[in-house]
Amino acid sequence: MGCFECCIKCLGGVPYASLVATILCFSGVALFCGCGHVALTGTVTILETHFSKVTSDHAMLTDIIQLMQYVIYGIASFFFLYGIILLAEGFYTTSAVKELHSEFKTTICGRCISGLFVFLTYILGVAWLGVFGFSAVPVFLFYNMWYTCNTMKSPMTNLTSIDSICVDVRQYGIIPWNATPGKACGSTLGDICNSNEFYLSYHLYIVACAGAGATVIALIHFLMILSANWAYLKDASQMHAYQDIKLKEERELQDITSRSKECLNSYT
Repeated sequence: MGCFECCIKCLGGVPYASLVATILCFSGVALFCGCGHVALTGTVTILETHFSKVTSDHAMLTDIIQLMQYVIYGIASFFFLYGIILLAEGFYTTSAVKELHSEFKTTICGRCISGLFVFLTYILGVAWLGVFGFSAVPVFLFYNMWYTCNTMKSPMTNLTSIDSICVDVRQYGIIPWNATPGKACGSTLGDICNSNEFYLSYHLYIVACAGAGATVIALIHFLMILSANWAYLKDASQMHAYQDIKLKEERELQDITSRSKECLNSYT
């Protein structure tokens, strides 16, 4: 076999669907974790600087954000390993299907593992739908603040005093009602919207939300691939069982025929 034929054979065993889903999953998780981590840090800075200047008022929120950042580390590590495992399972299943009519035989353990991956991927897909919805909440909050600032800057807006326009983050439950000042009005609100922390955090939350959506799409893609692979393995197992039974019957028929000929020859 030449080099070209070897390359073609190797490329034929690559699970391209699993490879695309793995790349999409890694990209989505990386965007969500990286951008989400930096955006959370910027959010704490904005709250401490403009909305809650007393540390005790936002101490619980700071602890929650730190916990979320540690969870982000765990999510990144877990999905890095899980994506590699699913890609390896794709290589295994592709080899099983390619060798459907050869000596390769699937085992009950292999089919059970494939079924387990289908179940886990389904659970993770549902969980990431929740993460995707949750990641849209800060985007909505920052968008409201950004839209309010643009309203103050718009020349079409007829305002007697821009100090009457405020954004109160206490109404969202982010900080307690006794936090001071708790809200930003007029020029202070404009300074917040013009700050680098706000601009960076707002766009990073958007990217993180997009990354969560990409991860959901990747898990749905994985779910379809795993379901198809499990069905292929099941068909391969049934096909091999049929071939074993057929081969056994053919051997028994040959044995009966040979014994019959021997008996006939001895009688003659």
